[in-house]
Formats: sequence, structure tokens, C-alpha cells
Amino acid sequence: MLKTNDELVEYLINYRKVLKTPSIIDAFKSIDRIDFINKRDKEKAYEDHPLPIAHYQTISQPYTVAFMLELLQAKEESVILDVGCGSCYTTALLAKIANKGKVIGVEIIQELVEFCKNNLKKYNFDNIEIYNADKIPPNEGEFDRILVSASATSLPEELIDVLKENGRMVIPINSSIFLIQKIDGQILKEEFYGFAFVPLK
Repeated sequence: MLKTNDELVEYLINYRKVLKTPSIIDAFKSIDRIDFINKRDKEKAYEDHPLPIAHYQTISQPYTVAFMLELLQAKEESVILDVGCGSCYTTALLAKIANKGKVIGVEIIQELVEFCKNNLKKYNFDNIEIYNADKIPPNEGEFDRILVSASATSLPEELIDVLKENGRMVIPINSSIFLIQKIDGQILKEEFYGFAFVPLK
């Protein structure tokens, strides 16, 4: 059983071989998963599986989070939309990676918005904004990166519309994770099979 965040990071690097990018590894080392789960699950904080948070939602399996962030490849100055931010674990990881950029988190469940904001108080981020919404916040423009942490049934056009040229979006659709890229006005899709997520509402 993994007992510390450092052990989890080493497991994801050396055993699962999913963490590879230095900035993403640094984020995983800096952001402790135990700060984003319910107290009753503290002993399970570093296990490689999802954990319940509230309203039938979960904090995703560490392997899956690492897999998605490696596909997303956020940069230091990226402006990122985090859809379904839940516990804000991925939000914090993204904010650490994009430390000269900005992360906009949206979450439809009000209780989770408060849970998320309380979790983020354990850190000193000044590049995160959290909204209780089922739509993209107005006046935010386009995004360099978009991460969706719940499963859609099809690719949402409203997210394609706000993805910048040369931008990347990582989104679960049904039981697959898709990497979406907008290049020369074309939408390129790459599918990775075999994942499970709560549904996007």
C-alpha cells in the first residue's frame, strides 16, 4: 500500500510509467492528493483508484489524472479551462504547471464548489478562478488547454468553439479518453480506450 505522496509519484513514474514530463512530475510532487479527499478516506489517499467525494462524484484515479495531464501538455503560460473540477485536485495540478497562466474551474454542484475552494485554501495559488456553473464563464475568451473530468456522450461543440488554434483538449467520451487538437482550423482526434468516468451533466 502506498503511504505517502512521494511514494505515489514514484509509483506513477517507475511502475505505471505514465508520468514523464518534468513540469507534470513537479506538480504531482507539490500537490498532495490527501488534501483533496474526504477525511474518512485519508488512509486511502495514495491508492491508485478513484475515491468518492460527494453527490456520487469522485476524485479520479491518480493514473488516469496523470495520463490526461500528459496528453494535455499544459505550458507555463497556458490559459486552461477545467470542466467538472470536483475536488479541485486537477485544478491545483494545472495551476502549478501553468504558474504564469490561469486556470478557470467550473463545477455544477454547489457543495463541490465549496469543497473545492476549501481544498485550495491549503495552497497559495493566485492563478485560479472557480465558478459554480454548467456553462463556460462569460468573457473568458479562448483557452490554450481544456480538461474535462467527466464523460460526455459526444464532443461538445461549445468547447471546440473556445479552444484556441493549436490548442489541446482532453475529454472522456463514453469509455474512452480523447485528445482533441485544433490545427489549421481542423479538429484532430485521437482515442484511448478503456476508462470509466462519472457522466458529464
